[in-house]
Amino acid sequence: MKFRSILLTAVVVFALVTACSPVRFVPEGEHMLTGVSMKSTDKAVKSSDYRVHVRQEANSRWLNFIKVPMGIYCLSGTDSTRRFNRFMHRIGEAPVIYDADLTEYSRRSIEGALRTKGYLKASVTADTVNNKKKKRRTRLTYTLNPGRQHYVRSVVRHYDNDTIRQDVERLCNTTRLYNGMPLDVSLLDEERNAIITALRQHGYYNLTPEFITFTADTLENHRGALLTMNFRMPLGADPRMAYQRYRMGQITIHEKRNDAVETDTTETELFRIIATNPAKLRKRVYHREVMLDKDSLFNEQKTQFTYQGLNSLPIVNYATVRYTTPEPGDSLLHADVQVNLNQPNGVSVDIEGTNTAGDLGGAASFTFTNRNLFRGAESLSLKLRGAYEAIKGLEGYQNQNYIEYSTEGTLRLPTLPVLFSTKSGRNIRGNSEFSLLYNSQNRPEFHRRLLTGTWGLTWYKRNMPNLQHRLDLLSLNYVFMPWISETFTKEYLEGDDPRYAVLRYTYENLFIMKIGYSFTYNSLKKKSAATLNRTNGYQLKFNVETAGNMLYGIAKATGQHPNSEGSRSLFGIPFSQYAKFDFDFSKSLLLNANQSVAFHAAFGICYPYGNSNIVPYEKRYFAGGANSVRGWSVRQLGPGSYRGHDGNIDFINQTGNIKLDLSVEFRSPIFWKLEGAAFIDAGNIWNIKDYADQPGGMFRWNEFYRQIAVSYGLGLRLNFNYFILRLDGGMKAIDPTTPSGPDHYVIVHPDFKRDFALHFAVGLPF
Repeated sequence: MKFRSILLTAVVVFALVTACSPVRFVPEGEHMLTGVSMKSTDKAVKSSDYRVHVRQEANSRWLNFIKVPMGIYCLSGTDSTRRFNRFMHRIGEAPVIYDADLTEYSRRSIEGALRTKGYLKASVTADTVNNKKKKRRTRLTYTLNPGRQHYVRSVVRHYDNDTIRQDVERLCNTTRLYNGMPLDVSLLDEERNAIITALRQHGYYNLTPEFITFTADTLENHRGALLTMNFRMPLGADPRMAYQRYRMGQITIHEKRNDAVETDTTETELFRIIATNPAKLRKRVYHREVMLDKDSLFNEQKTQFTYQGLNSLPIVNYATVRYTTPEPGDSLLHADVQVNLNQPNGVSVDIEGTNTAGDLGGAASFTFTNRNLFRGAESLSLKLRGAYEAIKGLEGYQNQNYIEYSTEGTLRLPTLPVLFSTKSGRNIRGNSEFSLLYNSQNRPEFHRRLLTGTWGLTWYKRNMPNLQHRLDLLSLNYVFMPWISETFTKEYLEGDDPRYAVLRYTYENLFIMKIGYSFTYNSLKKKSAATLNRTNGYQLKFNVETAGNMLYGIAKATGQHPNSEGSRSLFGIPFSQYAKFDFDFSKSLLLNANQSVAFHAAFGICYPYGNSNIVPYEKRYFAGGANSVRGWSVRQLGPGSYRGHDGNIDFINQTGNIKLDLSVEFRSPIFWKLEGAAFIDAGNIWNIKDYADQPGGMFRWNEFYRQIAVSYGLGLRLNFNYFILRLDGGMKAIDPTTPSGPDHYVIVHPDFKRDFALHFAVGLPF
């Protein structure tokens, strides 16, 4: 009944917003634009590809359905002197008044865009239809008549310089121009840019795309065109410098810090370094990051690599490269590299509020950072964090509070070990990271300590920064339980009841020593908080790791005998042995200039073997929450058809070692920085083995598809570009805890209190 009441309220609000007539805001003799549509007479030409050329659109719609912003505007009056009306006008959207001039401008723009694609005889019509029932309302339809597409019958290339011709033929082995290709201006631009880029990487500093032009001669009543590429100096170019190949001359690095005066000059084999006395960065940093080489040909790509390398260093605020324009006849190009440094030390304080299943608390952290520890752009970060949470609802425990504190140190070196140097040398950028973490948690049920040490490497090729690699050479975790309350021990850990097998394993002292490799590929080179939001990009993540193999070999070699369960220990402490594989794929499909559909698929499996029968809790999967199946709260779904019942232990039991997540989400702007989303999620977790404390949680090929949970919902996002605040509300649609019967398809008879989950998060779900 509550769900029906909320639905009825939404319908009433919708009726109030949309019922107010917007025509009273339209001047006499004008019409309100109610909609803009496009169609094409040729199925091969998608009209949506040309939507970007439409200069006037109708009022925006929430989720492409309801004109809520205009409805808010229309709830006000026409008297702009009243404060309420001004406020509603500011947050709403005024009705769009049809503009014939913008329509004609749009029609010509679409027509021109079609002709650049080779439809030289294309025409576009713009037709308006007035609403007879609702007066002073107009719909606009653009009809695209592309005609037949012209193609290139033959290609001819003309050069005004024989040396340029030879270099183009030598450097550009592949071409985008061929007989029979469509007469598409975008393909011609790609050819022009590819040629100029190749030449600018081989000394031609003064060349620009204006040096290349194309002409197409078409025959009457024939779709074939004679295409001519002309490589000639543009008007105003100096013939003594246009085709001059330049070599790198003096390379001067200016190291600046605040307003300090440059007083020290150092000459090296490659550079001249002018800096404050003493210089803040060692010479080897510039040898590694400045890709310009004296006496080599000018290379624009190496200039970009220099920008990227220097600006990625934490001690560098910003860096620029400027070239001294040479005189005619001078073939040496001198470079000035400006490096402006940050303050070496920084301090930050973060305060946050927490809410864990209704238990309120807070946390604070203090971080000290040194950005240039050994004058080699090394970064040292020291972090202290403390948290407190008031726990309620626990019976049989003396202390009802949760206290956590941790200290973490991270040293990041902007280089890779010598062992990992490759023939490509300076083309590889990498970091070595050493971290040490100590974490202490005191709960009413137990005290837990965690000590973690990691040595990891991250790298990518300079010419492919969107493919990132990471290798964890060594990661050692030591989990120590110094105290467990008698109540918790008697209730869950004592005895041989198999129902608590997973739980007992979670509260044992444990070594986890792993090695792993992962990579992330993002099709968009420029990344932000909204990386895949309203784009045609995709992202692929892959991870594989193994643990315990080295410890198992040491234990076996030193004669450590297995216990009654077949597990060995080292120094009296058991260790975990497993293999883990994760795959994650996200894709965004742009529908138009603003709206998109995003897809996500993730799969993971973690298999215990050798010394372990159960995967450690830190490596197990969970379902539900802001980034999973959003109809369930975090750790409230699965494994399989298992239904949780004991809140004290379900956060352990509702985990698994197989994960499947599938999502599709429609994204659309609303107004200002507010965006909306509609989504459908599916997935669950399972276990490889059948544990007594997780009935229905084992993965079986003939059952798993009936245990896939499904939810649907709506979301709001505040998109500030550099970060996104997200609020998602999900409803259960298919509940795997009831694999048969009417309660399985809860979408048929929803209960808002039972089936709704609200999630607040930072960033997109995928």
